[in-house]
Amino acid sequence: MADKTICYNFSLKPGHCIEVKGFIPEGCKRFAINLGTDEKNFVLHFNPRFDLFDDKKQIILNSMANNVFGAELKDSFFPFQEGSDTTVCFHFEQDKIIIYLPTGNPLSFPVRFPVEVISYLSLVDLQLKSITLK
Repeated sequence: MADKTICYNFSLKPGHCIEVKGFIPEGCKRFAINLGTDEKNFVLHFNPRFDLFDDKKQIILNSMANNVFGAELKDSFFPFQEGSDTTVCFHFEQDKIIIYLPTGNPLSFPVRFPVEVISYLSLVDLQLKSITLK
């Protein structure tokens, strides 16, 4: 069973960001950070994969509407290491989410369905250290 942390009842509005600090356990095959409105609607499914399925050291980006995932986007820039701390910042804009990786390199993911406020966050296989709304 995956280690999962869920946070809800916060209000991330366009123009603001949420910073997630966590620890990546040794032997981790992947971790995920999900941002959305509830457990069935993710504006962003951020899924770095060390070695899962056919993906090795790739970041998978996706969305989920009504419990159905959309088309995956993949990025091969991979600044994560097992057994280390990491920080990822998600800047919510009306039409996209800009993801600032630990190295400062940004990725961009389109908001695929209308949403005014992100109020749900879940972490899978990432040990939470802190969450900061900015």
